[in-house]
Amino acid sequence: MQDENLFATLRGEVLTALETLAPGLAPEILARVEVTPTKDATHGDMATNAAMIAAKSAGQNPRELAAGLVQKLSVCSGITKAEAAGPGFVNLTLSSSLLLAQIPVILNAREAYGRSAIKRGNINVEYVSANPTGPLHVGHCRGAVVGDALANLLTKAGYDVTKEYYINDAGAQVLALARSVYVRYLEALKLSPEAYIETVPGGMQYGGAYLIPIGEALAKKYGDEYAETPEANWLDIFRDFAVSSMMDMIRDDLAALGVRHDVFSSERALVESGGVERGLQMLREKGLIYRGILEPPKGKTPEDWEPREQELFRSTEYGDDVDRPIAKSDGTFTYFANDIAYHADKVARGCRDLIDVLGADHGGYVKRMQAAVKALSGGRLDVILCQIVKVMKNGEPVKMSKRAGTFVELRDLIDEVGPDAVRFLILMRKADSQMDFDLNAAVAQTRENPVFYVQYAHARCRSVLRAASLPSAEADFSTLTAPEEMTLLRRLITWPRLVEQAAEAREPHRVAFFLYDLASDFHALWNAGRDNAALRFLQDDKPTETAARIGLVAATAIVLRSGLAVLGVNPVEEMR
Repeated sequence: MQDENLFATLRGEVLTALETLAPGLAPEILARVEVTPTKDATHGDMATNAAMIAAKSAGQNPRELAAGLVQKLSVCSGITKAEAAGPGFVNLTLSSSLLLAQIPVILNAREAYGRSAIKRGNINVEYVSANPTGPLHVGHCRGAVVGDALANLLTKAGYDVTKEYYINDAGAQVLALARSVYVRYLEALKLSPEAYIETVPGGMQYGGAYLIPIGEALAKKYGDEYAETPEANWLDIFRDFAVSSMMDMIRDDLAALGVRHDVFSSERALVESGGVERGLQMLREKGLIYRGILEPPKGKTPEDWEPREQELFRSTEYGDDVDRPIAKSDGTFTYFANDIAYHADKVARGCRDLIDVLGADHGGYVKRMQAAVKALSGGRLDVILCQIVKVMKNGEPVKMSKRAGTFVELRDLIDEVGPDAVRFLILMRKADSQMDFDLNAAVAQTRENPVFYVQYAHARCRSVLRAASLPSAEADFSTLTAPEEMTLLRRLITWPRLVEQAAEAREPHRVAFFLYDLASDFHALWNAGRDNAALRFLQDDKPTETAARIGLVAATAIVLRSGLAVLGVNPVEEMR
């Protein structure tokens, strides 16, 4: 048993034993069999639910099947004890030699430890996708961090991942942006924009100072060529220039956070190339588009409701609550039709499974788009909704924006606490939970600041390794017997399983929790060495014990770096 993922290895042993006791079980039953860490160390190292999962299909009592599994598993190499518990669990205690044999596995694999050898196929993760009408703010920050860490996690789990940004550069918002930029262009020419502003539909929607440099750049490029000409002469030019400039700003802000996308897809390019018609044609060919009249919305009386025939997508056939319109009564496409086209385009590029990371205000979007993707490809669309982030300092909400004045800009937050603190703290909460980002905690050098606590653990590992000879996978690790050492080792071996489980659940925050717990175990061992000289890492008179402990420390540093790389957080060599 030298597999990197001991849990997968033991699961294989469980499935082999189960097959002899209950042959012919359906694959969907076997897929639900798990081997997990025990919640209480007194119950052993691992536990399996196999007997409870398989009992009904096998026509056996769960406890009787568990007893049979105990007999089979007790004789497996590396298992020193197997016992039935509760309604049919089987607890497994592993030999110390099996656990200790994982240290050389980690040392040899280095940061690749935990990376799945299974090729799981292509997957597209779309995240951020903020409208190119202003600088990124803290709300965008959460989606950026969650999406980026999730993409890294999926790569670690064996997926071929495409990181994508969808540019919403079609429609009224970017035209409003162009008109706002035109005002800044007139100001840069020292001309009064008041007369023009009075003619703008809806008024000047984007008044932030961040547009001033764009207006100045246009004035430098075009002079007064468009100062007193109709909109038709300059609207497209200014729109394209403004969107390009805003995307440059957005890319710079994301780069400061360590976020880089592989693909930037333009909504406007998709629409103008006939993408909407192509996407809908795929559904028409399957008989999923029809003309019909929707039922009145809930809460509407007949007097409030005007029934009208529309083109509808049969989304209820794929789990949605109602069929959805793809065209308005005037024949123009709905925004949903554009979304169908965009996801059809991703499918056409070879990604059957998709992930969208969106703001919480997109909750109504989930079922309809999952239905559309299922209809288009039979694939899976996961939608992760990120709740808002409130920035706090000294117990009070803060607004740090220097340019927009109404929200906390991402760049300001990064400048205040650094990208590592932003990323780690964001990931210490599940994406769909409310979050207060505490600026005081983000810079504190205490256990209450998780990024400091984890980076400090890595820095401590590196300080030991700088003072020691190089770790060797050939060391005699049998000298590692202290409870604190074995607790740390048991945590290390759960890393490959955690990667697999967190990736399948689409929950990168599990990695942050794991790293915090791993750091806690290492700090506990460090502190034990202060109180008990026999547990100190480096002892000149005990070279065998020292070599084993150097290996354990090196393995800890490797797993910390591996996890931090998934989160996009830098390991620290030394704390200053």
